[in-house]
Amino acid sequence: MGTGKGNTVWRLFILLIIAVPFYPLIIWSVASGWQWPKLVPNEVQWRAWQYVFSSGDVWQSIGLTMWIAVVVLVINLLLAIPSGRALAFYDFKGKGFVELILIMPIMIPPYAIMMGLQLLFLRAGITDQMIGVIIAHIFPTLPYMVRALTISYSAAGREWEEVASVLGASKRQTFTAVTIPYLLPGIIAGSFLVVIISISQYIITMIIGGGQVVTLPLLLVPFILGDNPVIAAAYNSLFAFLAIGIMILMEVFLKLYYRNRQEFAVK
Repeated sequence: MGTGKGNTVWRLFILLIIAVPFYPLIIWSVASGWQWPKLVPNEVQWRAWQYVFSSGDVWQSIGLTMWIAVVVLVINLLLAIPSGRALAFYDFKGKGFVELILIMPIMIPPYAIMMGLQLLFLRAGITDQMIGVIIAHIFPTLPYMVRALTISYSAAGREWEEVASVLGASKRQTFTAVTIPYLLPGIIAGSFLVVIISISQYIITMIIGGGQVVTLPLLLVPFILGDNPVIAAAYNSLFAFLAIGIMILMEVFLKLYYRNRQEFAVK
């Protein structure tokens, strides 16, 4: 009992730490005349949320933001699964250089990278288009997915795949029944990072999309830079809820997956 109560208290403490930064944000979104040192505003009003939800641009931008993030995630998986395997299991000439190239988008400011890519995309004719934004989003997200899968491959090792092969499993069966279950925690962790990084991109989307591809950050940032903190807080709260929702969905999926595997193993 003591351990259960201790875990509950610890979880509530962690939840409180996570929730504290969101409190001012949510309060600002409904505040009218909120001044220090009051903990609650003088008056509550919903005009900012009414503005946000009555705007058709918001729902369109959320849908476009999530669509771009999903496509970027799929491309990341297709590129990172073989790349992570190669980096984890094989030694080849230029491996260190490849790892350096993969990590450079994290080290170099996005603005510097995008100014060079914009010229390349202009010549290719894919600026101001969703395809250009999708390709541009791969650069800051791929290093995280490759790193997550490289670690997962290294932790899992090749022994399980070799055992499956000895027992007569085909490469496809080995990949789906052995490799993917071991990679799944890394895939979920990398996917969360990819999606969050993609949906939060402003500079990249603005430069490559040219204002024609309007994602949620493009609606959010002008209010942050402007003189309307109430609407900016509502947009920020919406963005935070979106990110939290994605995290919860991925956690639920992971738990359901392993629960189903355990039930199948018992049967």
